[in-house]
Amino acid sequence: SSQPCPPSPRIFIPAQTSASHWHSYLGVIVSRERQRLEHFQRAEDILEPRFLVDYARNLEAFEFALCASEDAVTMEVPLRIDGDALRVLACQPGDTPAGHRPGLGTFCLEVPSPGTDLEDWTSTVDVMERGDGTGCLVPGKVLQHLKELLVSVIVRCQHLFLLQPGDLSAENLQEDAMELSLLIRGGWKTIRFDIVPVVRRRQEPLRLKGQQSDRGFPKGSLRKAMEEAHFVPASPHCWRSSTHLPILKLLQAVDMLKGPHLDSLRLLDQLRVQDWEEEAGKGSLTFNHLKMVLLWSMELFPSPEDWQDLEGSVYRLLVILLRCLATRHLPHFLHPEENLFQEEALDLTSLYHKVESFAQDPRRFLRFHFGLPARTDSWPADPSTRALLHLPFQVYRIQDSMRRSAMSQLLSKIRQVNP
Repeated sequence: SSQPCPPSPRIFIPAQTSASHWHSYLGVIVSRERQRLEHFQRAEDILEPRFLVDYARNLEAFEFALCASEDAVTMEVPLRIDGDALRVLACQPGDTPAGHRPGLGTFCLEVPSPGTDLEDWTSTVDVMERGDGTGCLVPGKVLQHLKELLVSVIVRCQHLFLLQPGDLSAENLQEDAMELSLLIRGGWKTIRFDIVPVVRRRQEPLRLKGQQSDRGFPKGSLRKAMEEAHFVPASPHCWRSSTHLPILKLLQAVDMLKGPHLDSLRLLDQLRVQDWEEEAGKGSLTFNHLKMVLLWSMELFPSPEDWQDLEGSVYRLLVILLRCLATRHLPHFLHPEENLFQEEALDLTSLYHKVESFAQDPRRFLRFHFGLPARTDSWPADPSTRALLHLPFQVYRIQDSMRRSAMSQLLSKIRQVNP
């Protein structure tokens, strides 16, 4: 609409200087992070000892605290099975029932000859017989078996008064989904946990296209994050490779570095929820998108000098985010051939204008408010040109040749697609 937007009621955070304004905004985000972590830990105290076995990770709590939205917590729990004893085969039309086409990048996990030590999964959970007499571990049947086990544990916990009224809701278990969803009370807040069964296999380190070993990351972190392949249900009949945990491991490695790397992610994610959300029914930028932007920023701007202050660090993420929005192409960090914008119903032009409005006038947005978002319309121009020319990037004294060439590297890494 060409009509001006009504002003938004706001809660202002006082600031004396530009730098303090950035850090005041971040300070509110970080203070809320502690409360979110407490909610998660209270819910986890109900979930873990009663329902999960061999669970000893803190990555989910780490992500939940970073994210500004109230999205479900994805909890990938490994099956007690020797994944290295399975054979991974691309799903073929004959591997699925008639009328069901296997998706791209889906796999069958073939069970080898009898006698292989696979615990009791192949006897307790039925396998799909194939023409040559071998069988495959079927995701739908694994999920059904785990669901039955989960329901029986819930009933037993209730019978023994190990659950208080309101602690847990299992109503989402009735849905035909590729995860087991439980609503767990965490203090006064209810948190949704999507429990996903995972088959883990050792793998040779991936050779990432165009990426130098550990460039911008702590030494060994890329290799450690990708030393295992994780297969999760893609459909009732096929599995897919998951990068959820490897990406979280990389973020955790970034947290070990000096500099406001994750603070930049925190700040942009708060803006995503507060000012960049689309109208109901439309796809929006996600926390997962911003995670990828940060990881690309780490590789394209590897020098510690690029991450000395919060404002400069945020602008490095903005340069890449705006370029990806302009070209409509955000490569997955571990699988650059995959465009994360391709399958999303996103209004990338609208998102571009919103992000650019912040880049041009950040002080206008570095405040918490309720009500309608600030108006973000701007004059029309070629987005790809504006992404490169209208950011005050030169004020950060980029002098050495490696960092001066970062933008040309970015243009070659992120495929040129006309907006």
